[in-house]
Amino acid sequence: MFNHLEKLHIRPIALADYKTVLSWSKDELFCTANGWERNRDAIELYQWWQHCVTNTADDFIRKGLEYDGELIGYADLACIKNGRAEIGIAIGKRTLWGNGIGSAAAKIIMNDAYVNLGITVFDAETHEASIRSRKMLEKIGFKERSRHGSEAYLGVISTLIQYEYK
Repeated sequence: MFNHLEKLHIRPIALADYKTVLSWSKDELFCTANGWERNRDAIELYQWWQHCVTNTADDFIRKGLEYDGELIGYADLACIKNGRAEIGIAIGKRTLWGNGIGSAAAKIIMNDAYVNLGITVFDAETHEASIRSRKMLEKIGFKERSRHGSEAYLGVISTLIQYEYK
């Protein structure tokens, strides 16, 4: 296992990241695993990314994940309210999947949210069939809170598992 914390940084996302985002949109497995629409029109994708970059919502933050100077994914904080937020991590560079980078990214974004936003409780949700996501959350200390709902994951209906970290 590598020490990813030294090479991994969060930063604001930028319009200049579009080329990388476009490459992720062409990876069918990434799109399916992260709920992205497949075969998206490049102009529509650019408009969506532009909205992500310029978003100023009080309850949502998206940060870029940079590894060794390259944008490799993003981290979201959503439903930010009263010291609580839902966290989401997406690693767009699939060759890095399964190497602990998601766990390192979650730790970094959680620490940043604690220091800069006072967030002390984190929620997360993943599919029962998403073994990597479940292992990542449990590895960093998230506890399963409930199992409510279901939706398609990689083409199969899967139960949704809700997690919490205090």
